[in-house]
Amino acid sequence: MRLLHTMLRVGNLEKSIQFYTQVLGMTLIRQKEYPKGEFTLAFLGYGDEESNTVLELTYNWGVDSYELGTAYGHIAIEVPDVYAMADAIKAAGGKLIREAGPMNAGNTIIAFAEDPDGYQIEFIGENHVRS
Repeated sequence: MRLLHTMLRVGNLEKSIQFYTQVLGMTLIRQKEYPKGEFTLAFLGYGDEESNTVLELTYNWGVDSYELGTAYGHIAIEVPDVYAMADAIKAAGGKLIREAGPMNAGNTIIAFAEDPDGYQIEFIGENHVRS
């Protein structure tokens, strides 16, 4: 078994694809419209779907926003250099909501950004210790 994808509902598919590709460096793997269901799916990631977990963005036609709720936390992405990633996000016009630095209760270097729909993305340095 393996984890295939995480799905997020988005209010503006083009804006979300731009964020995940231009700001976070993902690749748009595939996109398909489903007219009978009035929705469009876009799959993005850092590699092919056969060997990588990807992100599925779902746009329900005519819905431009969602309540995120209190159960959702964040997506985590491992990066070589959290400080450089934070700088790149800001330079690309992305919204950084926590500057790079040590986490509250430890030494792991993290940063947080927010996508156009308000979903949080955590960036964790490659050399973090898994507990």
